Amino acid sequence: MNIRPVTKDDVPFLKKMLYEAARWNPDWPREPLEEVLADPMLVRYHAGWGRPGDGGVIAELEGEPVGACWYRVFTQDAPGYGFIDEKTPELSIAVLPLHRRKGIGHALLHSAMVQAREEGFQALSLSVAVHNRSRMMYQRAGFQRVEERGDNWIMVANL
Repeated sequence: MNIRPVTKDDVPFLKKMLYEAARWNPDWPREPLEEVLADPMLVRYHAGWGRPGDGGVIAELEGEPVGACWYRVFTQDAPGYGFIDEKTPELSIAVLPLHRRKGIGHALLHSAMVQAREEGFQALSLSVAVHNRSRMMYQRAGFQRVEERGDNWIMVANL
């Protein structure tokens, strides 16, 4: 497996991973990608990618992308789901279904946390559904619940 930084050329793959992150539960219907990604809240996670505060990593197997972990700084006026403040990037992560449960998510998460720290960020936040098993991976990586919003936990990791 190769892990490399996200580039502007990766936006189509980030959109695919955003779809996977938004539709993480296999019991949910799989609406068309374009329909899901048209949600104004989800557009915030990829529109104009490459602005200050955007970063992340892509996992590749045999040269093909299989997962991504990326972060973005949001504003008070246009927050993400896991918004804490304008200095803390919010993290998103997804791995293609065929490649889950192989340690790729953990490797991506660790690499993105190192990258964010090297870029000078003090912390990362995220939003995760209480029933999403990925929550345990975040806890093992040092994320702690700081708030509950509906059925979601807002978690923060100090870098």
